[in-house]
Amino acid sequence: MATNKTSNTAAYTGIFTAVAASICCITPVLALIAGTSGIASTFSWVEPFRPYLIGLTIIVLVFAWYEKLRPKTQVEIDCACEDDAKPSFWQSKRFLFIVTVFAGLMLAFPYYANIFYAQPTKEIVYVSQSNIEKHTFDVEGMTCAGCEAHVESEVNKLDGIISVKASYENANTIVEFDKTKTDLPTIRKAIESTGYKVVENTTKENK
Repeated sequence: MATNKTSNTAAYTGIFTAVAASICCITPVLALIAGTSGIASTFSWVEPFRPYLIGLTIIVLVFAWYEKLRPKTQVEIDCACEDDAKPSFWQSKRFLFIVTVFAGLMLAFPYYANIFYAQPTKEIVYVSQSNIEKHTFDVEGMTCAGCEAHVESEVNKLDGIISVKASYENANTIVEFDKTKTDLPTIRKAIESTGYKVVENTTKENK
């Protein structure tokens, strides 16, 4: 029936727009799984369009449910009588429900993407104050908490890292480290291995 086809088209559109809305945060996770983290920031340019894509996703899903639940007209009832075939799973309310849940998970992905990035357990060791250095890197390409966790996970793998805090809102990463065990070029390389770009080293202070 035309109603089912219209509802299904809207459902598929909802899937596409929901994935597109969070693609900038989905890509780093997929890249991590595939072992090609260098492509992590490929879709960061989509981030400014995220509010519009979220709005579009909600609109098309509401329309899909409206088409699925609205009372049938007499013409549609007559057509249904001519076609006694049971609607397939892909035309059912159950399928539309699954699509709606999936779209919701995709839209919320940036808020829980950080769970996919393991943070290494570090031993607590004594570090001389004279060897502690703190540095702020300006980083382009981070768009969500998942991006922050991605950078922090990679930097924390280095020896001598005392603390690391990435911020997509401030577009930077603050690293405190033991300068006898690592250095700025090594840390910069670790950050850029995630696919995000270090554009400037803004602050350096010795403890």
